[in-house]
Amino acid sequence: MRASLVLSRRDLDFLLHEWLEVETLAKRPRFAEHSRETIDAVIDLASRIAVEHFAPHNRTADEHEPHVVDGRVQLVPEVAAALRVFADAGLAAGTLDEELGGMQLPQVVAKAVTTWFQAANIGSSAYPFLTMANAHLLVAHASPEQVQTYVPPMAEGRWFGTMALSEPQAGSSLADITTRAELQDDGTYRLTGTKMWISGGDHELSENIVHLVLAKVPGGPAGVKGISLFIVPKHLVADDGSIGERNDVVLAGLNHKMGYRGTTNTLLAFGEGVHTPGGRPGAVGYLVGEQHRGLTYMFHMMNEARIGVGLGATALGYTGYLHALDYARTRTQGRPVTGKDPAAAPVAIIEHADVRRMLLASKSYVEGGLALGLYCARLVDEEQTAEDAADRERAHTLLEVLTPIAKSWPSQWGLVANDHAIQVHGGYGYTRDFPVEQFYRDNRLNPIHEGTHGIQGLDLLGRKVVMGGGAGLRVLAEAIAATTTRAAGTDWADLAADLDALTADLVRVTATLWSAGDVDVTLANASVYLEAAGHVVVGWLWLEQVLAAEGSTGDFYDGKRQAARYFQRWELPRVRPQLALLESLDTTVLRMDTGWF
Repeated sequence: MRASLVLSRRDLDFLLHEWLEVETLAKRPRFAEHSRETIDAVIDLASRIAVEHFAPHNRTADEHEPHVVDGRVQLVPEVAAALRVFADAGLAAGTLDEELGGMQLPQVVAKAVTTWFQAANIGSSAYPFLTMANAHLLVAHASPEQVQTYVPPMAEGRWFGTMALSEPQAGSSLADITTRAELQDDGTYRLTGTKMWISGGDHELSENIVHLVLAKVPGGPAGVKGISLFIVPKHLVADDGSIGERNDVVLAGLNHKMGYRGTTNTLLAFGEGVHTPGGRPGAVGYLVGEQHRGLTYMFHMMNEARIGVGLGATALGYTGYLHALDYARTRTQGRPVTGKDPAAAPVAIIEHADVRRMLLASKSYVEGGLALGLYCARLVDEEQTAEDAADRERAHTLLEVLTPIAKSWPSQWGLVANDHAIQVHGGYGYTRDFPVEQFYRDNRLNPIHEGTHGIQGLDLLGRKVVMGGGAGLRVLAEAIAATTTRAAGTDWADLAADLDALTADLVRVTATLWSAGDVDVTLANASVYLEAAGHVVVGWLWLEQVLAAEGSTGDFYDGKRQAARYFQRWELPRVRPQLALLESLDTTVLRMDTGWF
């Protein structure tokens, strides 16, 4: 049987079972109903639905992007049909408690499921995955009544959810949002303002849309300390859970993107007076938790979304790589450089060294990125269910450090894999006759949304590695050292030595940057720091993979080992010049006058 061009099930099995040993999670009370058999069954189901119901309309949804007719968003009908199959299979509620209709799947298994759909159709898969993150936030921070009202319908796939943060004038600077929420006598709030770049913000795919909206209550603190979080449904909900009157949330416009076209991306207006529930102005909203803690709550969803973005970038890079690999094995062109007979038959282009270089690079990026995303998901399970409190705290700290890397590293290098896929296809790759050009367009969004590459760099260097007196970086260095110690006496001792040296350099350079005495100088080159740290982390996870493959034979394992060697010899050498630049406290960017451009 021909291997899937969507994702590699063999690689997933290796990462989940041979490396991360996810079936051991079944020993914990929360996951006691699961086993290797149930985990594999869920992934089998996900892969089948992704291939049969999501992948077939990926191009169709791209060519016929959402548009508005008589005030309603129109999408190709295949999107709704696929989402119904997804919901009917129970996948929308994978990690939720059983009492909320969930399967209580480990997060690492749920993310493996997610990756199948992101690889098959990133646009259609965005609707349920935003909804799942929305539901998780509510479970963590909303009142029991709010959870019972909003989460079960989302778990059933009848309602969808969004996150509404950005505004046209503010972008990523959430301190500058102006959406207002005014307290009413009945304890509800009335919201007025606009939100921009809201994925899934309006459509006819579900009975209701549950917006989680950041807004400021008048009289609160300035900046981010004055932000609160509100549930603002598209349709109000009656006491019995039925859909009530329309809330004053209005679609003000659709944004038309170069990729991700199957996901509606919207400008929403709250409290414009188009609909006035109860005859009073403003969109009805319900406070989540306490006033002025909204950004703290929203980070629960944002961090989940950031890991999801990284996995989406990996998924797109991965399917692009598999398509390029398939093309390279079947496309004949040219002859070996040693071939002198012009009458000889052309060879498959995979026989050419430079094509193998691009494929090997792509393999190292996408398999490394998938390992990174699943490892972070495994940390979520440790953070939530490990028996020992110290283990939970360690997992939490390590996850905090890795989250900006898990979002941005695959967004950068998964896109490079898509670039290579186009190049392997040659002129055909640049046409719409092959899907690799769409994969590239879809993936180009990922370095931007859920915090740009630059913002993730500031987060990593400015917060995560120095939090708790440097506990973040210390825990990361300890985790890497634990792996390199295991590599002693193996064929990978040299890779372990490289990683030990680079980790020591990273720790030293971090101290140098923070000893500059000028935060502008410290953070000026934070993106370079993010890229260097990301390569060290992925190099570490490649060492983890080859140690897990120790003693195993066959093409799959030999491919793993060769990809690890590629990453060691071609990719890790990028890090040392980056660290040297950082250690020099270079101010070239800071010294560039804006008038000189």
